[in-house]
Amino acid sequence: MLYYLFDYLEKEFNLAGAGVFQYISFRAGLAIALSLLITIFFGKKIIEMLQRQQMGESIRDLGLQGQMEKKGTPTMGGIMIIAAIVIPTLLVAKLDNIYVILLIVTALWMGVIGFVDDYLKIKKKNKDGLSGRFKIIGQVMIGLIVGITMVMHSDIDVRNFPHSRDTTLRFEERFSDYEDQKSTITTIPFVKNNEFDYEWLLPDFLDPYTDVLYVLVVIFIVTAVSNGANITDGLDGLAAGTSAIIGIALAILAYVSGNVIFADYLNIMYIPGSGETVVFALAFVGACVGFLWYNSYPAQVFMGDTGSLSLGGVIAVMAFLIRKELLIPILCGIFVIENLSVIIQVSYFRYTKKKYGEGRRVFLMAPLHHHYQKKGIHETKIVTRFWTTGILLAILTLVTLKLR
Repeated sequence: MLYYLFDYLEKEFNLAGAGVFQYISFRAGLAIALSLLITIFFGKKIIEMLQRQQMGESIRDLGLQGQMEKKGTPTMGGIMIIAAIVIPTLLVAKLDNIYVILLIVTALWMGVIGFVDDYLKIKKKNKDGLSGRFKIIGQVMIGLIVGITMVMHSDIDVRNFPHSRDTTLRFEERFSDYEDQKSTITTIPFVKNNEFDYEWLLPDFLDPYTDVLYVLVVIFIVTAVSNGANITDGLDGLAAGTSAIIGIALAILAYVSGNVIFADYLNIMYIPGSGETVVFALAFVGACVGFLWYNSYPAQVFMGDTGSLSLGGVIAVMAFLIRKELLIPILCGIFVIENLSVIIQVSYFRYTKKKYGEGRRVFLMAPLHHHYQKKGIHETKIVTRFWTTGILLAILTLVTLKLR
């Protein structure tokens, strides 16, 4: 909204300084500042509201150190995260940008699914919350919306720079020869040219169905990452801190992919209009960091499924919008490991129970962060080590731009 206001003031009244709103870097900086202010200054009010509504977390005794002390801590704090993402984005981003629209829709959509789940668990005393079937349906639907929009919307395309370029030509001469095109091409790490097209997975006679395959991949990854973030949200500050690290990396990737000069310099695909996602990405980072003000150990509030499902969904969709979804196994390595630990634990338990008549475990407890709790490591140390690992994975993800 402010973008359009200052654009009008500059054009109609030649207002000094109004042109600064044309710069993504300025608006992104404003977005992160606003999101931090919203979470820090309004977070206390939201926590008090949750307490009045008796939205306290119910805890099952799993024998974890310090676990029962958290009983009654307000949950559904994801409300403040979503507000701190959406409000700054509405204020300073270009709201006619399809990338921004998809991210806002994803944050709200996944937030509603998580809110219903939390509400049923706490207010209706339904320990299972929203049925797993309905959760999956909700995740599939947003994946379907994003996937279809990606392959059909006229404003979503890419511009590839040639890999054998005549560097003696001026930038303007090189750039003018290449037109934007609809494509299912994406970025893949550690291979020549860093490019991969989904149509390569299909035989030639199935090429017309490449878009269908692409949409199915979007659905799968959105569902997997949102569930991974949900599973990771088990210790104070773990999910919020990990998401902030991922958000910073995505903001950098979005900036270079949406800036024609940096894309040309790094020899990566240029995605017209995607630079606007940097505004959303930094609002996302600010919301996560601001939430840590109240969620760091000992937590005054939990994000609940309201926050964790929304964070995971946004991360997955943002990665797709900037064509970096195949970097998710590296960038979101913490989510992947947490997900895998649960899958391995459950699968091995069922296998050994069927074979030996008694279920056996690979980990002391799943997901993985609880395994380390069972080993007697304090949760603050576990969270710090997971954050450190997340930072290393984010750096590795950024390095892949030049590792070919």
